[in-house]
Amino acid sequence: MPEVLTATERRIRGVATQRCRTRLSDDATRWRRVPITTVQRTLVDLASVLDEGELARAVHEADARHHVPPEQIEAVLARRHNWPGAHKLRRIIWGEAPVALSRLESRFFALVRNAALPLPETNRRVDGRYVDCRWPGHRLTVELDSYRYHRSRHMWEQDHEREREARVRDDEFRRYTWRDVVEEPEPMLADLRKLLDRPP
Repeated sequence: MPEVLTATERRIRGVATQRCRTRLSDDATRWRRVPITTVQRTLVDLASVLDEGELARAVHEADARHHVPPEQIEAVLARRHNWPGAHKLRRIIWGEAPVALSRLESRFFALVRNAALPLPETNRRVDGRYVDCRWPGHRLTVELDSYRYHRSRHMWEQDHEREREARVRDDEFRRYTWRDVVEEPEPMLADLRKLLDRPP
């Protein structure tokens, strides 16, 4: 069922309406001439109804497709005091929530944990971009390449930007695929163990 924000109380059959007491123009844009909420406002609204994992995936998609930085989301939160889910959303956009965005990431984290290796920071902004996994003390960045999120030219370019930026900040960089993580994890784990056994 479509959901519509209105400045006044309205009831329309087949449409869920929600009254909004703040200025709608602050968070509005247009798509094919239809007025809609901005991506950042939509994320704030979703924060009240999605769990942490679902919301993290929505934030990831917003950044990948529309380049929405945390500052834009914070600007909306500043206008919506005590909004349900605001704390959860802030933890996600500033990288404080250790969430997995895909099955590949979940499998990777489980392998690292079972191998008694230190867990990385996950999906946190570094140099202005979200990176999948980083061990700052060991200067190691890992990107996990799933076909679903890396099949477009834009995402391919973004991946190479992340690799260049990792090398500029003097991080070791590794890129692992589904085959590395799920089908043949032993070489990957041996590589990680050698990198993480070094003193921070």
